[in-house]
Amino acid sequence: MFQLKQENGNREKRYQSLLSQAQNLLQDERDGIANMANAASLLYHTLEKVNWAGFYILRGNELVLGPFMGLPACIRIPVEKGVCGTAVKKQATQLVPDVHQFPGHIACDAASRSEIVVPLWANNQIVGVLDIDSPEPNRFDTTDQEYLEDFSRIVQENIDWSTIK
Repeated sequence: MFQLKQENGNREKRYQSLLSQAQNLLQDERDGIANMANAASLLYHTLEKVNWAGFYILRGNELVLGPFMGLPACIRIPVEKGVCGTAVKKQATQLVPDVHQFPGHIACDAASRSEIVVPLWANNQIVGVLDIDSPEPNRFDTTDQEYLEDFSRIVQENIDWSTIK
């Protein structure tokens, strides 16, 4: 049984605890759906001021909704549309302090004000994205980006991407 640990202290210590918990939770499983579901739950229950945390899987020229925690979300997002599509197009993390100022933002949850999207890689190709939304403007910064990119690497390394179709 997994026991969620809520670390007190500064943000870096909380993120280090999150990374350790993610590694321990995901390391003995290779199934992508199972690991993305647990990873989304871990983020949703660990990060503060988050209203959505989950994954989109790249299939052809669109991102398809994967495991997540939060309100129901957009099912398909064309590549190059919204924050998620932009992360795929630019092959880089998108850190958006105010989604209402982001050209082409797709509002899946009207309460979301800021967002971070991290590309997921396998065999030097993007296979999906990690998407996290917050109802707070300016919720995410470069510290969040650094640790969430590390979190994404843990997820990537513990999934057999050949099983994700």
